[in-house]
Order: sequence, then structure tokens, then C-alpha cells
Amino acid sequence: MARASQIPARPATRLYLITPSAIPDLEAFAADLEAALGAGDVAALQIRLKPASEDQIRAAVERLGPIARKHDVALILNDRPDLAAALHCDGVHVGQEDASVVSARRLMGPNAMIGATCHDSRDLAMEAAEAGADYVAFGAFFPTDTKETTHRPELDVLTIWQETVEIPCVAIGGITVETARAVADAGADFVAVSAGVWNHPQGPAAAVVAFNSELSGA
Repeated sequence: MARASQIPARPATRLYLITPSAIPDLEAFAADLEAALGAGDVAALQIRLKPASEDQIRAAVERLGPIARKHDVALILNDRPDLAAALHCDGVHVGQEDASVVSARRLMGPNAMIGATCHDSRDLAMEAAEAGADYVAFGAFFPTDTKETTHRPELDVLTIWQETVEIPCVAIGGITVETARAVADAGADFVAVSAGVWNHPQGPAAAVVAFNSELSGA
């Protein structure tokens, strides 16, 4: 058995940004995104527009994608593996009512990043992992106005997952600078944030700095 000093530590929890569900001024949001991604470490940006037309989604990906790539941030599209493949996104995130992990993989190929919403269920997470998901997302952990939620897992779902499964887990739902550390300590590999960054009183860049400060100490 390896000594404790030989066991690699879990990498620091990283920030996973999600766009607002509506972006009325794409140019203004692009400027906010540029500032946010330039302020500190961000692992991924999920473009999540609901409801939105295909043209609106395309416009958002075409405008925001180059900013994400400039900062070496993975570009993930919500719900639409067909569009994600057509627009050369790095991956897609699917919900329980969306395309399956298997069909998303078939559309996007072996190198794409496929994530799956699993609410509060380790069983759903195991099914997603066995189907080939690259990460699973649990939540919502806290009240949120970003989307309607009915599932409210306990933080120990992250701890149990971290201790038993190698596939990374994402925590989502109402996470703020004040709660990020607790979520990371519980075992989240990534902390997904939307309003906590875009609606931060000091602006998105300051929010990214604050989140990274909390997560680096987790």
C-alpha cells in the first residue's frame, strides 16, 4: 500500500461557467466574457440559451466561441449535440429529457466532451458514466433563479461519488462565492456558476477572481 505522501492529491476544483439563459445584447456579453475569462482560471463555458432559436444559438456560438478558445476554455453547448457538432464545439451537455449520452457521442465523435445532468441520483450518474459520459452534473444544491429545479441533493453525493468513481463530477445550482468552498470541499471537480458570476455586484471579472480564490484553497 502506498504511503500517504505517494498518493497524488485531487487537483483543485475548477470553475465551469454557464451563460445566462437569454443574452439580449451579444456584444455587451462578449465584452463581459472576455473580462471574465481574462481574470482567472476557467475550465469550460457552457452556452445555455433557453428558449432560443437555432439562429440565436448559432450566433452565440460563433461570437463567444473564439473568446473561449483564445483563453483555452472548453466550449460546451447545452442540449443540442447536432448543433454542437456542426459548430465545432468541444462538447455538449445533455439533460435527462434531451439526447442520450450514446446518441450525443455518435453525433460528436470520440474526442468530444459529453456531460450529463444527473440531478440528485447516483444511479443516473452511473448510467451516464457507463454510457460514456466524460462528466456528470449533480444539483441544484442551492436555490436558483437561473432555471426551474425540483431536485436538491445533499453535498455528500459529491463526496460519495468522488470516493467511488473516477469520472469527474460537476456541482451546479445557486452556487455563490460564499458557498463555493463548501461544495469544493465536498468533492466537486468543477463548480458550475451562472448568476454568481454574471450578476456579481463587482462584475464578472471580480467574480472569477473571487471564485478562484475560494476554490484554490479547497
